[in-house]
Amino acid sequence: MSSSQVTLKLARRIDAKRIAHMSRDLVEDGLPWSWTTARVAEQIRHPESNVLTAWTEGKLIGFAIMRYLAEHAHLNLLAVDSAYRRLGIGQQLMEWLEETCRVGGLFWVRLEVRANNHSAQSFYRRLGYRDEKVLPGYYRGRESALQMIHDLSKHAPISRPYTIDDSE
Repeated sequence: MSSSQVTLKLARRIDAKRIAHMSRDLVEDGLPWSWTTARVAEQIRHPESNVLTAWTEGKLIGFAIMRYLAEHAHLNLLAVDSAYRRLGIGQQLMEWLEETCRVGGLFWVRLEVRANNHSAQSFYRRLGYRDEKVLPGYYRGRESALQMIHDLSKHAPISRPYTIDDSE
């Protein structure tokens, strides 16, 4: 599969259950499930959030949830189905969301990642994120997080090899 076969589109409420299950299985593994269907649906409806999805052949293969605040944006979640990793889908999701930040006049993005998730940390560093601080017990008192930050004003977006579906 090539990245040109991936379509990005904003989530609909009907997608909330699939997104929540992906979060439970791919992001929150080993933790109590907090990104339930209701919580994801709330973010889909929220006027200061985007829930972006990645699709191929009618199958949801990835998603990201970004919240836009007064001074910065916050990436709440990002996940790509394990069968579709390392194909640039996570990068496509991030580039779309970061461009949305730039258009809206936000140039800082923050996120948290599990302190022991070195592959995710490497992914974000390749995109220009830098370590900000360690947050002990961030994940329900069970695991620490590494907070990372990205100054979008210093990094130009990469070309967009993906398709945007804005028909809905």
